[in-house]
Amino acid sequence: MKKILVPVDGSAASQKALSQAFDLAKKYDSQVVVFHVFIENDIDMYNKFGVVIDPDMKKLKNKLKENEKKFLDSIMEKFDSSGISLKKKIVTGVAYEEILKEAEAGNYDLIVIGQRGYSKIKRFFVGSQTVRVISDARCPVLVVHE
Repeated sequence: MKKILVPVDGSAASQKALSQAFDLAKKYDSQVVVFHVFIENDIDMYNKFGVVIDPDMKKLKNKLKENEKKFLDSIMEKFDSSGISLKKKIVTGVAYEEILKEAEAGNYDLIVIGQRGYSKIKRFFVGSQTVRVISDARCPVLVVHE
């Protein structure tokens, strides 16, 4: 097992997934890629249709991206001295789609992903990024529960 993809979103579940991935990386001398998806939102949708966005909204979006980069940087600093080969990657899009694209393009051996404890009813209505990744990934997926 040479490459492990770990999608993170700041949740307790993704933090547990990250810890599990690091344990595996130590055991198998694997590279870990910490992967974050900046979610496309309504601001992006308006831009696609040519609607002029208030400049303050653009500032807000840039601030959110900056905060997410700092979040990933803090993860990198925390595990930098672990001796594990570590990379980070941030993309914009729909989370499960971007995770699957990265897994395919990067030829990963494993995806380690966290899952929140949604009820079956809530998962039915809101969907689950994790379920979609499990269903469509071409490599093994290890799910770590919150």
